[in-house]
Amino acid sequence: MKIAVEGCMHGELDIVYDTLRKLEEAEGIKIDLLLCCGDFQAVRNKDDLRCVNVPQKYRTMNSFWKYYSGQAVAPYPTIFIGGNHEASNYLWELYYGGWAAPNIYFLGFAGVVKFGNIRIGGLSGIHKQHNYHSGHYERPPYNEQTIRSVYHVRHYDVLKLMHVKEPLDIFLSHDWPLGITEYGNWQKLIRDKKYFEEECPFIFQVKNRTLGSKPAAELLNKLKPPYWFSAHLHCQFPAIIQHGDNGPTTKFLALDKCLPGRNFLQVIDIPSNPGPYEIQYDEEWLAITRRFNSILPLTRRRFTMRDEQLDTQDDREWVRSKLITRGFRPFDFVQTAPSFNPSNPVAGSSITGSCKNPQTVSFLQLLELPYLLDSSTSEGVHTNESGSQPGNMLDDEDIELPDEDEDAADDDE
Repeated sequence: MKIAVEGCMHGELDIVYDTLRKLEEAEGIKIDLLLCCGDFQAVRNKDDLRCVNVPQKYRTMNSFWKYYSGQAVAPYPTIFIGGNHEASNYLWELYYGGWAAPNIYFLGFAGVVKFGNIRIGGLSGIHKQHNYHSGHYERPPYNEQTIRSVYHVRHYDVLKLMHVKEPLDIFLSHDWPLGITEYGNWQKLIRDKKYFEEECPFIFQVKNRTLGSKPAAELLNKLKPPYWFSAHLHCQFPAIIQHGDNGPTTKFLALDKCLPGRNFLQVIDIPSNPGPYEIQYDEEWLAITRRFNSILPLTRRRFTMRDEQLDTQDDREWVRSKLITRGFRPFDFVQTAPSFNPSNPVAGSSITGSCKNPQTVSFLQLLELPYLLDSSTSEGVHTNESGSQPGNMLDDEDIELPDEDEDAADDDE
């Protein structure tokens, strides 16, 4: 199986797909799957664009809307995770994962799927410690704070991934695992990445093993996948991690953003069963989702839970019987918002809240779970607080605001 991996998409689907077509022609190969490591920017219309945290000069529609509307069709099955520049209102509709457009699948805020016999896991967002133990309290319309915090990784989603026991073949994260630079040529990284030289904090982080995400590093040490791909810092960086003296190895690769002359694509060959291949639900992941859904935290209250492994075997058997009856393919794509119209580019409406996506509704009905994603008031207080353990409510002054733009140094290029 030939799998193409792309770094930060930034809505440039046309360019990436065209590049893959040219690669196929030049090399005489066939790409079976495309993976994207975040900043996908599944922007359907002007309303979605207002939910993307980017400077004004980068608020452009780009090309995803064509694939959402049906004007274009993705020529390759595509799986993506979220980064820190996303249409967060749309991704929240698909919190558990789902088709963002025909043949384009969002892995969810955390998730695992199968493609053929290959298992692919991923974690959306970037890590910010001050939001890590919060629940998912953000809802559109976002303010200056929540438009940033909505894409911050949460302990709850990491905890679910820590319960994956069966081997994964590939894992995707947007930011890099903490300390990954010590497993590759970090000196070359600093030389190649100009703004690392100009920004002393980045050099300090690389040299002092503080660059990257601690939760991602914990997942790397727990899951030990053969391949791990990331993006975010807009540069290419390979590394090889040996897990213990005689343990398995992980080949890590960070990729650039989609720009001419940049290393934003990599094709890997993975042994697999003969095709045809299609994206399918993963039995173990659905069992974990079913077990953990009742404690989904949806407030600012601090969510903490011990990392001890919970037994999901009964849920696994229940899920297996359901999938055998229903089938393993995800529920069909459904449009939930009007698409951008180039002939009327200023058209739009005010964003009043989240849409209850039929895919998510059907997914939860399959697992016989309640729909909780809109269980909040405009202040982000969950109407049913059974999902969070007791904790102190954070005041505004207790919330450390992120930098104006986490990628500002690179976005100015």
